[in-house]
Amino acid sequence: MTGGIVGAGRAGGGGATGGTGAAAERTHALEALGIGVSEREERFDRITRLARRLFGVEIAAVTLHDADTQWVKSESGYPAAGPVPVEDSMCRVTLGEPAARTVVEDARTDPRFARNRFVVGEPGVRFYAGEALTTSAGTRVGTLCLFDSRPRTLTPADLEVLHELATWAEAELQRSVEMDRAAEVHRALLPGSGNLSVAGYEIVGCCVPARAVGGDLMDWYRLPPDDDGEADVVLTLGDVMGKGIGAALLMATVRSALRTAARRAGPAEAVRQAALALEPDLEGTGTLVTLCQARLNPRSGVLRWVDAGHGLMLLVRADGTVLRPGTGGLPLGVLPGDQWAEECVALGPGDLVVAFSDGVLDLFPTPEATFAEVASLAAADPAGWVTALESRARAAAAPDDVTCLVVRRCP
Repeated sequence: MTGGIVGAGRAGGGGATGGTGAAAERTHALEALGIGVSEREERFDRITRLARRLFGVEIAAVTLHDADTQWVKSESGYPAAGPVPVEDSMCRVTLGEPAARTVVEDARTDPRFARNRFVVGEPGVRFYAGEALTTSAGTRVGTLCLFDSRPRTLTPADLEVLHELATWAEAELQRSVEMDRAAEVHRALLPGSGNLSVAGYEIVGCCVPARAVGGDLMDWYRLPPDDDGEADVVLTLGDVMGKGIGAALLMATVRSALRTAARRAGPAEAVRQAALALEPDLEGTGTLVTLCQARLNPRSGVLRWVDAGHGLMLLVRADGTVLRPGTGGLPLGVLPGDQWAEECVALGPGDLVVAFSDGVLDLFPTPEATFAEVASLAAADPAGWVTALESRARAAAAPDDVTCLVVRRCP
């Protein structure tokens, strides 16, 4: 079949289904979803491919409707042609049906469709079935629809399958807005800029999630000044097992627990207190968290830290000497009531410490190559290296979250 049953672009035209109010409501609902109405996505293509195979029809599609145009979000069995004004759309009837479903066994004998241009002309549609796609707010914004050039019937079991597939498509539409909101929250939990201003130091970092949100944690902040007027800096880099929203939720919980504990305790005690608070969540989800938790005294250059099963940390001295501290203990979530040893180093002028997540390793041929680049490029130009690493992660569509944090005492 060829022709313009479903459209992929915008066109003029009136006659919006359900009147001006309904048309405006659909437009606002699509804007709220934040979805590219004609942008192809594999998650919707899987639905239409499956629908076409299950029903044995020539075309299956997911359409979206604004005030005056029908868009194609996905199709199977049909090369998407030009845009379709709503008044020419067969799916507009489905949007207005009380039952949110339309099944037309032979369009030539149905007065609603008998004069439709896609029925009387090319491609000669005879069978049509569509189920409306509804947002969580109750607005119908599109359809999952089937087309064929032969008359067809659907059994009650077929209708159940069509409903299940439409529910799947609705969930994907809702997931778009949920993921956008989750990404906003995730960004808000990261440091507000690409560096932390501390006199005599360069502190930079980046966090690139593999998906809209991720489970890597990067955090830094100043503590309130002590009696001598010194304000220590707390730095955190962690990696929650897993990816996506689940890992991001746990990451936010870990961040909160560490921030609470680190304001009144050093790294070792802060990690112990946070681990105790997190035990029910980590045990309940079967999740582990690796962690580098540090505290820097800018005046003395003393950096105290705990490495809880992370192991991806380097100390590069100004003379080029490279040291790789040990892991220092197990990840959070392995042993209830565990404790971690605290390490300490005095950073001299030109010395650098860098910690990174295991997603960084995916960007290099070997771990040795990663460590070699960190030791040379990061030490020479921390901000430049972090920017290059972030660009590399985005360009490569890295399979894992990519996060790094660099602290360098200025020469």
